[in-house]
Amino acid sequence: MNFRLKFDKVRGLPLILTGFVILFDQITKSFIASRWPIGSRIWPDPSNFHPDNILQIIHVRNPAIAFSIGYNLPEPAKRILFVILPIIVLIILVLYYFSSDEFTKLQRWAIAGILGGGIGNIADRVLRPDGVVDFISIKFYGIFGFERWPTFNVADTSVVISCVLLLVTIFVGTKNEIAEAKARCSSEQPIKQAEEQSDEQKI
Repeated sequence: MNFRLKFDKVRGLPLILTGFVILFDQITKSFIASRWPIGSRIWPDPSNFHPDNILQIIHVRNPAIAFSIGYNLPEPAKRILFVILPIIVLIILVLYYFSSDEFTKLQRWAIAGILGGGIGNIADRVLRPDGVVDFISIKFYGIFGFERWPTFNVADTSVVISCVLLLVTIFVGTKNEIAEAKARCSSEQPIKQAEEQSDEQKI
């Protein structure tokens, strides 16, 4: 694959979002990790704590990935699957981001959000031996079988929102391209019919 990297304002400006996500993610994680031990219930106050609270702030660690997938894998496998492989994927994404002209401006902002969240969690896996700091817990009312959604953090939020935004823009873009193609076919058809009639008359 041949990458010709291009650096301009359109590609560079969204990286402000990447930096902001990384910074905000690490500040919130450091704030939680430095003040409360793992397992602490931070908000609401423990005296007012109830399992049905819609929002809870608790300090937990995740040595795996989303939904604790891979929790029981041996450490070398975790290092490869959860650190080395994601780094390779992010590097490829960055190269494609700076070389491709296919992305819209909105899609570039979405990719920047994915990069920020990905880097934020990889930093945790490298620098924090107990795993990624998660602290946001939301009641999910049994949807998909979850009474509470698995605890997450700022980086996770950025990745999910940005992925949804990217997929929506791709879907809408594809739908528009199909509509434009149909419109072109419809407009070309009368021209072809007129040409065919003209050829028949000449014969």
